Amino acid sequence: MRRRLLALVCVTGSLVSACGMLPGDHQERKTVTVWLMKDSASKEFLRRFTEDFERTHDDLRLDIRIQSWTGIVEKVRGALKEPSGDGPDVIEVGNTQVPLYADGGRLADLTLESMRDWGKDTWLPGLAQPGKDGNKQYGIPWYAANRVVIYRKDLFRQAGIARPPQTRDEWLTATEKLNTGGNQGIYLAGQDWYTLSGFIWDEGGELAEEKDHEWRGTLDSPAALRGMDFYRRLQALGAGPVDADEEHPPQAGVFAGGKVAQIIAVPGLTQSIVRQNPDLKDQLGFFPVPGPTAGRPGAVFTGGSDLVVPRNTDDQFAATTVVGALTGDKWDTELARTMNYVPNKTTLADAVAGAEGVAAMAAGAAHGRATPTTPQWADVEADNPIKEYMTRVLQGGDPATEARRASRRITEALAPDVG
Repeated sequence: MRRRLLALVCVTGSLVSACGMLPGDHQERKTVTVWLMKDSASKEFLRRFTEDFERTHDDLRLDIRIQSWTGIVEKVRGALKEPSGDGPDVIEVGNTQVPLYADGGRLADLTLESMRDWGKDTWLPGLAQPGKDGNKQYGIPWYAANRVVIYRKDLFRQAGIARPPQTRDEWLTATEKLNTGGNQGIYLAGQDWYTLSGFIWDEGGELAEEKDHEWRGTLDSPAALRGMDFYRRLQALGAGPVDADEEHPPQAGVFAGGKVAQIIAVPGLTQSIVRQNPDLKDQLGFFPVPGPTAGRPGAVFTGGSDLVVPRNTDDQFAATTVVGALTGDKWDTELARTMNYVPNKTTLADAVAGAEGVAAMAAGAAHGRATPTTPQWADVEADNPIKEYMTRVLQGGDPATEARRASRRITEALAPDVG
């Protein structure tokens, strides 16, 4: 953390900070340097937050620097190795990246603040869990986004479906009705492994599990195989390619083509859909991915961001003061409303109840999950065996055989000496 005279004016990234002495100030403020990712928050939100924070904390000023996701992993790793006081004091990181940065003890342990001040018991599990290592909390949930079902209201009406399905069985029945007359009941690419993960978790399975300090792939468990079987049955009710993921081709363009009743995606994808087909503007609806039973949406992969404090900050108290303000109820709710995110706590879901797509996200996020909490999971995704496994099964391969093959590859990536 750097100290600067208040009379200086700073321009940082794409945000102009409110630097300098406030009227009546007679002391030097400490500068808290904050790295936030591009497009996570609007300039207007950051301006208002900065003004409010500096007005209520007359000993601190904010130096917010906007970062690009491209190359951010190595940049953060470098910053965590800087001498004390030379790097950022607060960093926004992807929720699943926290284990990568916590490895080696380079993040501050924020367990006490989490329990005492920040209401950790109400945090979204998909943000909170990857921020932990054992009993220590390093990543503090900021905001979330997750997949929902985007559907065509007109096609549902034509098929005689009066309301969105509440259970998996209802979902399959409705999708069968929709998969007729030249329409696809659902467009689901064969390698959408994030969606598969939710089905596996709903069945009580895992992508990988840690036992005796060693990680092993577990796609071959009976529960995980049940999740894959449901995926297979749902995917067959459309014409999604079995050997590609949802970006090849981009599913927004496929849905905009007018012959698809449903896709599984974040609600924000509707902006692209409507740009490509304005006639769909008033025909799009949202519902949470259904779970096995009514009254509880299905598990979904929860993406989003956590805030971390590097151990090499020279003022951890000031850094945690900023984290507490950004992730507190007031500003977290404001961020969610401004950016159409899910707030970081289940107790704040009502704050976005007026936005149909975000409300559907919030319902699913309450039961959200994240990928296995190990730094080596990035190695699994680099050459993802789950995608190949899914394609092989959808092409007619024996699920148990293919699951064992994929599980071995996951184990090798997570623990090379164990496979």
